[in-house]
Amino acid sequence: MNITERLQYIMKLNNLSASAFADKIEVQRSSISHILSGRNKPSLEFIQKVLVAFPKVSSEWLLTGNTVVKETIPSNQVESEPNPTYHSPPTPTNQHEGDKKIQKIVVFYSDNTFEEFHR
Repeated sequence: MNITERLQYIMKLNNLSASAFADKIEVQRSSISHILSGRNKPSLEFIQKVLVAFPKVSSEWLLTGNTVVKETIPSNQVESEPNPTYHSPPTPTNQHEGDKKIQKIVVFYSDNTFEEFHR
């Protein structure tokens, strides 16, 4: 299943037409059309908007297809309990720490909003 098929799966699961999906994630309808037709690939901003609008969708599943959808509950259904947060230890790398600089931090809130902080 490629990313286009995964987007179509999300649309089908939530009973959304391409137009309604575009409205929900706040992108132009032509963007959806171009992605679904294979003309364009989704941008990072597009993927972020999908993940904000559909918090039950796993980012790993959406990007790679390697995991399953977190739950098959439409995005407009209210959650009864918050999702647990899991923290994993940082992965050590062989790169020099001085070579890396933070460029952007994105914070996602439970009310489906987010903030971007640029350096």
